[in-house]
Amino acid sequence: MAMMRHSILTCGLLAGAALFAATPAFAKKPVAVGPAIEMSDGFRAATQAADSAIKAGNVAAAQSQISGLMPVSDFENYVAAGLRFELAVLKVDRQAQRVALNDMFKTASVPKTDMPRLRYVAGYLSFIVGNYDDANAQLDYAKTLGYDPMDATMLRADIALRRNKAKEARSFVQEALARQRAAGQPVPAAWYDRAISMAYQAGDWSEVGALYRERLGHYDSAGEWRTALANYLTAPGMDAQVQLDLYRLQAANGAMASERDYQAYAQLADKTGYSAETKAIIVAGRSAGKLTPTQAVTAGLMKTATPKAVKEIAGLPAAAKKAASAKDGSAAMTVGDIYVSLGQYPQAVEQYRLALAKGGVDTAKGNARLGVALARSGDLAGAKAALGQVTTGNWANVAGFWSVWVDQQSRKTAFKPIAVPAS
Repeated sequence: MAMMRHSILTCGLLAGAALFAATPAFAKKPVAVGPAIEMSDGFRAATQAADSAIKAGNVAAAQSQISGLMPVSDFENYVAAGLRFELAVLKVDRQAQRVALNDMFKTASVPKTDMPRLRYVAGYLSFIVGNYDDANAQLDYAKTLGYDPMDATMLRADIALRRNKAKEARSFVQEALARQRAAGQPVPAAWYDRAISMAYQAGDWSEVGALYRERLGHYDSAGEWRTALANYLTAPGMDAQVQLDLYRLQAANGAMASERDYQAYAQLADKTGYSAETKAIIVAGRSAGKLTPTQAVTAGLMKTATPKAVKEIAGLPAAAKKAASAKDGSAAMTVGDIYVSLGQYPQAVEQYRLALAKGGVDTAKGNARLGVALARSGDLAGAKAALGQVTTGNWANVAGFWSVWVDQQSRKTAFKPIAVPAS
């Protein structure tokens, strides 16, 4: 039989190119050029016809050509398996893809440089078809051959989830995030979402908060802020004052997006005794078109909060004077809280500093609120320093979220264009 020589570059690609087109997360390097390979003229012609049919999307013609292949050498078996794989990709038949890939492994013609990557692909396909034991085995094989991308770690997490091993899955996701950070690469938003969901299911609210804050450092639209804060606010046992500062942060980000947002914020402000803030929230919600004067809950709140707000504001000068002469800082803390609720941040800063200096107050709350007031008054460096003093408890989470906001404002300030006056 007449024989013709071909290189792996022209023949081996039949088993490689379509494989990685079908699985975009995988590496896309072509099969390396190897030693010349011998194929019969008839077999070569049949493979070219099959390849042309596949490229044309003609499943019936490709199936006919591939079914008629009669490989007689190891390399011909390798190429035939590659074509079966390509046909399976065209037919979106994952099971057939996995079988064809296994047929490739039975040959000795798979390039050594491609074997680690192909074992990983085999693991992915075994996962897709539900053979989780083989999926892990193939991933382990690829790892022993030096191929262990971060996608493999996330795939292991998916396998663990399918096997109802949530704790194991979570550890794999945590490992993937740690590897991504260590490599100096941005963590995909979907990875954060996976990790947050797992931490949420595990009731690990400390990690939920930490992950949301890290995510917001990279993905910081108003919608992202709303999602993060709305979800974190569902944490059990959170103090109402802590919740209030998170709603304030949501408002500071322009992330109040619904009637529910404004209503919940207004109810919380009323519950914590800040009538002027309650009124201001309702007015803002109505101006934004999210609340109407006939909306029952907020209409009732507006009616009761309005006269209380007048008394609240009128009593501030006397309260501040009393706080200045008090033996401890509790009165100054209360006055500072009222000033924050009124949006009078420089005055609030003065009172919080007085409270912390006098002592006898919750220093975590004092520093957190001082940081918020400094941030809202424009002293970003001072805010960062104050917020950095809060390291434990729920107030540390308030400080953490506000620190992310401060960092974002600092970046915006750093890149703010300088206005050049006209000559």
